[in-house]
Amino acid sequence: MLGRLLRTIYLCDYFTKPAFRREIHRVLNRGESVHTLQRAIHSGEIPHDRGRRPEELPAISGSLALLTNLVIGWTSVQTQAALTALKSSGAVFSPEVLRHISPIRYTNINFRGTFKFPVEKYMVELLGDNVPGIATASYG
Repeated sequence: MLGRLLRTIYLCDYFTKPAFRREIHRVLNRGESVHTLQRAIHSGEIPHDRGRRPEELPAISGSLALLTNLVIGWTSVQTQAALTALKSSGAVFSPEVLRHISPIRYTNINFRGTFKFPVEKYMVELLGDNVPGIATASYG
């Protein structure tokens, strides 16, 4: 009974309040933008022999979620740096404009190139001390 009442109140708000309806659509569009980003990260299908064992599907899904979060995090940092630089030069932004900036953009990301990460620089933080059999290589 309470669920029906809440759903009725939600629908009344949705149909009678344009600002509420716009906000709902904005949030739904953000969620769909995350899915679009994930499709850009992994284009194509997962082979039929993958994801059948219980441990494979969470690994596949988790790796896609991790890469998605990395892209969103990196874009957030870059956007904040750009906004800070603009503010230091005297630009003023209203909160209404800033709420429409999303870190889910990905046109600035090269998904199909070669990436080099200085893993050896963070080897101890990643794997801890005294890890046997790890040889570090230096990349120039």
